[in-house]
Amino acid sequence: MNRRVVAYFVGSVLRIEAALMILPTIVSLLYREEEWIYIAVAAALSFLIGWLMSFRKPKNMSFYTREGITAVALSWIMMSVFGAIPMWHAVSHIGFTDALFETISGFTTTGASILTEVESLPKGLLFWRSFTHWVGGMGVLVFVLALLPEASGDNIYLMRAESPGPSVGKLVPRVKQTAKILYLIYLGITVTEIIALMVTGMSLYEAAVITFGTVGTGGFAVTDNGCMAYNSIQQGVITFFMIVCGANFNVYFLLVAKRFKDAFTSEEVISYLSIYAAIVIAVTINMRNMFPTIGEAIHHGLFNVASVMTTTGFASADFDTWPMFSKVLLLAAMFIGGCAGSTAGGIKVSRIVIGFKTIRKELELLVHPRSVKILKFEGKPIEHAVLRGINVYFLTYITIFVVSLLLVALDGKDFATTVTSVIATFNNIGPGIEMVGPVGNYSQFSAFAKYVLMFDMLAGRLELFPMLLIFMPMTWRRQR
Repeated sequence: MNRRVVAYFVGSVLRIEAALMILPTIVSLLYREEEWIYIAVAAALSFLIGWLMSFRKPKNMSFYTREGITAVALSWIMMSVFGAIPMWHAVSHIGFTDALFETISGFTTTGASILTEVESLPKGLLFWRSFTHWVGGMGVLVFVLALLPEASGDNIYLMRAESPGPSVGKLVPRVKQTAKILYLIYLGITVTEIIALMVTGMSLYEAAVITFGTVGTGGFAVTDNGCMAYNSIQQGVITFFMIVCGANFNVYFLLVAKRFKDAFTSEEVISYLSIYAAIVIAVTINMRNMFPTIGEAIHHGLFNVASVMTTTGFASADFDTWPMFSKVLLLAAMFIGGCAGSTAGGIKVSRIVIGFKTIRKELELLVHPRSVKILKFEGKPIEHAVLRGINVYFLTYITIFVVSLLLVALDGKDFATTVTSVIATFNNIGPGIEMVGPVGNYSQFSAFAKYVLMFDMLAGRLELFPMLLIFMPMTWRRQR
């Protein structure tokens, strides 16, 4: 383990987090709020600790899988701790555990909240709360790679440790350029949605906060009822951008590069849109009688299925009151999630598609034992290492899910609340059913349960393994 390079990257993340806190500090000052001081102090502490960890660049900047995974996991934990300081001190009725829960929920783009009467919070703090979605959506280490000089090691290990999906590759030969391209696309989508929402009548502040929650697929809003208060046009804009940000960002690079054939024939995106459309149709038919017109039922079906499948967590209606069939379909969408290489959570469409192809191959082998069939995805053969990784991922996913479920069940909450709280946090969705539904929150869980759910949020966002490996002694052994 090259510990010095890990400390260097963690320190760099904290320094960048300090710089990012300047924006909510300015917002707080513009609204003449006294709470700006808490954000500024947190930024100063984050910068100081980050500077102490990274002011001297290590002579050996080489890092591989172990260093990449460790740097990513520690970076997300440390930035969550420092990011929680403003809320911990500015909101009198919550302790550090609740502040950390809210901040981890923000950075992991989960959107699960312990807060009540959100609209009573200072605007600068609400801005920072939603801005964490934007920061965590594309990945803070990807942001670091876009800014820092190229290291001598292979930076792709950092991107693979943080980016969602079964595999991560370079869009262009240099990793730094890939990171820049991804963030430019991300920024372009962000600015476009802010403008679109302002055209519908939102203020710049509210449009920015909702956009952070949409493009980061997070779900924090400025009121307790989230997006329910917005009109159908505003909800339509949000629906569109939720779907956009649940797709693989590589497709947008292909569009920018004018490789239209490759973009429009993406197997994963086609599967993603097909699954989304099928669930919307089924849900709309099932709950059509709950709304005055079929048009309104379609509208709420489009919005809420997009929100759940992209793991954004917004709601245009209380889907906890919908028929059981619709709620089960929404739970299925929670597990599926968005595409690899998107800001969405969940298992990912690519893994689901490859999993079904594997099942089909095994069934065909039972009928024709001597046949040779090569599995392909996106027109390319699937390597054995990828298949093995997906199988290990599923087994690890089920193990963490069951253990988390048992631990959270110790709180004694009802079955639906217990199960969906784990599903919603592990898949980075936010709202579940019953007590943690669209109009509920997580404030009634014990501190122990909240820490279990915090681990689930981080594990779900970082593709499970980084959060597991930092607890293994072998990870920390020095290189010989």
